[in-house]
Amino acid sequence: MGRKRSEKFQFLFVVPALLLSMLVVLVPAVLTVFISFSDWDGFSMPVFRGLVNYRAIFQNPDFWSALYHNIQWMVLFLTIPVIIALCLSWNLYKLRRSQVIYQVILLVPYVMSSIINTRVWATMIYNPLTGFLKVLNNVGLELMNPMGNTGSALYAVAAVDMWSFWGFLTVMYLSAMKQTPYEQIEAAHVEGASNYHIFRYIVFPTISHTIILLMLLITIWSFLTFDYVYLLTQGGPAGATEMLSTLSYKFAFTTFEVGKAAATAIVMSFFGMLASFAYIAVNRRGVQ
Repeated sequence: MGRKRSEKFQFLFVVPALLLSMLVVLVPAVLTVFISFSDWDGFSMPVFRGLVNYRAIFQNPDFWSALYHNIQWMVLFLTIPVIIALCLSWNLYKLRRSQVIYQVILLVPYVMSSIINTRVWATMIYNPLTGFLKVLNNVGLELMNPMGNTGSALYAVAAVDMWSFWGFLTVMYLSAMKQTPYEQIEAAHVEGASNYHIFRYIVFPTISHTIILLMLLITIWSFLTFDYVYLLTQGGPAGATEMLSTLSYKFAFTTFEVGKAAATAIVMSFFGMLASFAYIAVNRRGVQ
């Protein structure tokens, strides 16, 4: 009897958190779903229109172009920063000294504001008149701002985001590697094992769970990306960097088609939800 009272008493401490979650998460989510089926300009009363907004965005070529760019973004971030972070974390793991200093340095771009990061790259690197491109142009390379070219703009924006992100991945992988007893590494060296075999058969099985979970998180984040794209190109030039998030933003605050913006956000959340389910499944079952 006393145990049941104790459990009821403990539940009372959970109620405020549940109510807060419903207020700031569940209620806006339900309203977004409702608005996605409505015609609303953000000011007047919403008018229920059924699937009109979904049909409109699915028939809009800009939507499919944005979805394709999100998939491109996901592929880029599932490969380049992951490989760089794995290689760097393995080398830092072998150092055994000054790891804290290197981790702090690597995390600096990640903890800095995206506004500062984009400003630095836009003015000090990509700008052909004031940035690093000016130095290259002075030696005769005649390079243009890659963000102004439809063929390179997406990769240029992704490079800025990767620069701020791969340090975070490195620190996460390094933390996972530290779970491997260093005595095993030393014993393998004594037995004549190469660095590749040590990483493949001793370290990698230890961090494989972390790698997969982070890759699933990257998939989720890839469909939610907004800040670096909007700050650098606003989806341009000519829609070359348009994402589902920037398209939804333009529907809401440029053309005031909030219903289409909500519908686009629901579709965007659907892809993130699929990755979230995979994340939960992997997290529960583990990686063999």
